[in-house]
Amino acid sequence: MIAKLQLIPGAISEILVSATETGMLTLADRYGLMAAILDESLDEEEQRAVNRIVRSVLRGRLRIQKA
Repeated sequence: MIAKLQLIPGAISEILVSATETGMLTLADRYGLMAAILDESLDEEEQRAVNRIVRSVLRGRLRIQKA
């Protein structure tokens, strides 16, 4: 049985703001991003925000908090 992930409205912008302020992605942020990536109904702005976050991690601007 596969669990259905549901993205909370406004979650992507909250993750982006929080990550920008702290320079870090938390475990909760990562789960939110996973739900966002699996959600096929993201609008263009949300897709761009997810892409910005991923690029920031790849470039070393955001760190991933260890669990």
